[in-house]
Amino acid sequence: MTIIRSVEELKAIYDGVTEASVAKVTSALTAEYRQMIEASPFVALATVGPEGMDCSPRGDRPQAGDGVVRIGDETTLLLPDWRGNNRVDSLMNIVRDPRVALMFLIPGSNTTMRVNGTAVVSVDPDLLHSFEMDGKHPRTVIVITIGEVYFQCARALMRSELWNPEHFVDPTSLPTPGTLLKAAKASFDQETYDREWPVRAAKTMW
Repeated sequence: MTIIRSVEELKAIYDGVTEASVAKVTSALTAEYRQMIEASPFVALATVGPEGMDCSPRGDRPQAGDGVVRIGDETTLLLPDWRGNNRVDSLMNIVRDPRVALMFLIPGSNTTMRVNGTAVVSVDPDLLHSFEMDGKHPRTVIVITIGEVYFQCARALMRSELWNPEHFVDPTSLPTPGTLLKAAKASFDQETYDREWPVRAAKTMW
């Protein structure tokens, strides 16, 4: 295996960046970038900590003009932390290393949005209350300060045909969550988990 060991070697096998690749990067939201992010109900949040990297999916029901995040101002995004598995890997990373990266997906669009910046974890009561959903509130809100924001080239989504329903995978052809858990821990009760999960998820969405 031939391995690249330096930036110089890497750049030697790639063409230079285009004008558009550089011009698209801004330090604050433009009106158009804001429109794109507001349309997104899903974001992947990447963080870094002493134990390594983490990347977690975040989704929210669009409401009152907000997508998965609320835009505070041209350099601030607010991401509520709704019910999950309580591992809090992302949150633990942020309180120790504020660097974050986000990638927003917009159903039906091949254009994704990317944000690199820093974040803090807030428990401000008024902020938590402002995210009320079905009478419930997030336990924390991730407050993200934008360092740079830009849109991503559409080729990856075009190649994958991510939104093409003809290529959607039949969920019944895949292992269930219970099956995946039993593969990781042989004594795990997969049947009970799979049977109870749909009802439990519906009751603990927020």
